[in-house]
Amino acid sequence: MEIFELVFSLAQSTLRFTPILIFAAMAGVFSERAGIIDIGLEGKLLIGAFVSATVAHYAGFGLVGLFAAMAVCMVFGWLHGLATITFRGDHVISGLAINFLAVGLTKTIGHSLFAKGGDTPNLAGPDSTGWERLQSLIPKQVLIDAFPGLESSKALLNILSLHGWLIALAFIAVGLTWFVLNQTRFGLRLRFVGEEPQAVDTAGASVVAYRFAAVTIAGALCGIGGAYLSTSNIASFTPKMSADMGYLALAAVVFGKWRPFYAMLGCLLFGLLFALKNRLNSVNEGFLVQVPGQLFEALPYVLVVVVLAGFVGSARAPKAIGRPYVKERE
Repeated sequence: MEIFELVFSLAQSTLRFTPILIFAAMAGVFSERAGIIDIGLEGKLLIGAFVSATVAHYAGFGLVGLFAAMAVCMVFGWLHGLATITFRGDHVISGLAINFLAVGLTKTIGHSLFAKGGDTPNLAGPDSTGWERLQSLIPKQVLIDAFPGLESSKALLNILSLHGWLIALAFIAVGLTWFVLNQTRFGLRLRFVGEEPQAVDTAGASVVAYRFAAVTIAGALCGIGGAYLSTSNIASFTPKMSADMGYLALAAVVFGKWRPFYAMLGCLLFGLLFALKNRLNSVNEGFLVQVPGQLFEALPYVLVVVVLAGFVGSARAPKAIGRPYVKERE
């Protein structure tokens, strides 16, 4: 019975962490298959979390925060595209700049708005009464007014929960990413932009347009991941709450060899490592010899390095990744 409870607890914790990684990993797949190195996944997750929590605080409605996070993260995706596609700058430096900018902006603006050191107020309210309103896809009162019979059915109202739908959407996004990249003309050309941009240009398509489309999609996905982090996983924002999940998502992309389903497996693995870390931290108090908590904190990252060591050498990145495309003059 204890083993069953342990497995159930680990599965629940894994499912809690994994959607954030999946949204960021699918963003990385789109960007990198188009030839754009996206180190800035971490910064866009953080910006998305801050914008979603802030807008949801003022609007009192989580879905509004979700759309706001997507819009702002798309703008940050365009900034990365402007630096790497238009001005042909270094992709890694541009991504790191976005990460540093996100840390500074979220803390500065958050402190000026709420005077809590960069934190947002608890979105669930002092007695958690705001949680139901925050998680509703449609305001509860609107549903009750339209369908009076729903008032007595809490189960049906809970089905329309933002938290549950975002978890489902994360796994749906994996299938959609695969379908777009492998079964559509847009996806075929996007992949060729990351492999042979000259061939796409010769066919009459714009390499610049496809790469900007990729960073736009990546920004929107990071916005959803950030919104899940601050308004569904935790009902508040704290500085640096993304906790390097953007980097782990990028590692999952490499682990998965830039393929959506394999990247999802990497996200599930890393999510399990986070769940194990928390579980080991909780049972550490019962040990005869106390193990430093920092060891458990570092465990997921150490195991990530060990896992990737066996995959990076055999993984083949898109040929044109990180290389600016210069249109040949006729």
